[in-house]
Amino acid sequence: MQQLKPGDYFLCYLTGVSRFIGVLEVTSEPYWDETLIWKDEIFPCRVKVEVIAALTPETAVPIFDLKEQLTIFQNLKSPNAWTGHVRGSPSRWKPSDGEAVVYAVMEAVENPVKRPVDASKLARRPKALRAKGESFTVPESEDTAEQVQATPAEPPKEERAEEEPSKEITAHTDIQWLLLKLGSDMGLDVWVARNDRGREAHGRRFSDIPRLKEDLPSQFDDVTNRTIELIDVLWLRGNAIVAAFEIESTTSIYSGLLRMSDLITMQPNLNIPLYLVAPDERWDKVIDEVNRPTFSRRTTPMNRICSYISFSTLRQNLEQVADHTRYLKPEFLEKLAETCVPDED
Repeated sequence: MQQLKPGDYFLCYLTGVSRFIGVLEVTSEPYWDETLIWKDEIFPCRVKVEVIAALTPETAVPIFDLKEQLTIFQNLKSPNAWTGHVRGSPSRWKPSDGEAVVYAVMEAVENPVKRPVDASKLARRPKALRAKGESFTVPESEDTAEQVQATPAEPPKEERAEEEPSKEITAHTDIQWLLLKLGSDMGLDVWVARNDRGREAHGRRFSDIPRLKEDLPSQFDDVTNRTIELIDVLWLRGNAIVAAFEIESTTSIYSGLLRMSDLITMQPNLNIPLYLVAPDERWDKVIDEVNRPTFSRRTTPMNRICSYISFSTLRQNLEQVADHTRYLKPEFLEKLAETCVPDED
């Protein structure tokens, strides 16, 4: 516990059903507190956390879906030897394993898939929690009183999780529509995330937008295409990507950044503007996420590649140019965007 530091991630693992159910971010130094929270024991070694992502047991990510990506399944001395990595005392995981789980959980938040849960297995309770280095792992944890302890409490109430999606989808969809329409009006081909094609805004379905492409350019391999097809909005000229946009209204910014980072990693010669579009009040969060070690320690840091555009800036400027968007060029957005490099840099 004393090795934990602010910015580390806990990966929340739900025992019994063997699924990753959430991600927590450590927001304090470890501390000692004997205030009784749970009836079993005091569990005084604690850290404060923030919920980055939360799933339900039904939408949680089965660990076996990640078997090919996680090194904990390699060179096992016995078939169940991997369980020690998710049920032991807090310990550091390899960055590649941590990032694979975080990415999978974030994707599950944005694109939930419900899987049946055995109620008898769900009733099991783990004896210890587990942490993960820069990405830590915790069996079935919760941030009760913003603290993480050695025995989990009940999962967060689903009512809270259900209140946010409609608000998030409305803002997200509206901005997605504006960017798609702007690209189309400028004479560009446009692409919307494959799982969003059925959405509609202002009385029109995304699929009705002129110049919306049905398929991605063929010059990329299958792995790259699977990443690209989930990016919120793309502008294209022929087979060339002109700009990429990830829209983050209330969900974690991490997943969108990870998609962009994957794209640049897989296609290092791809030189296109990447934009994070988010509400004004999320500016600080955008800067914090873009400058995490995962992204800032790349050969070319993501804060030098990505730019930020606020919802209000985008809307105001589109209103001003509404009568002549067909004369605009993609570079128009460069004047609206803000750098993601921290002020101290």
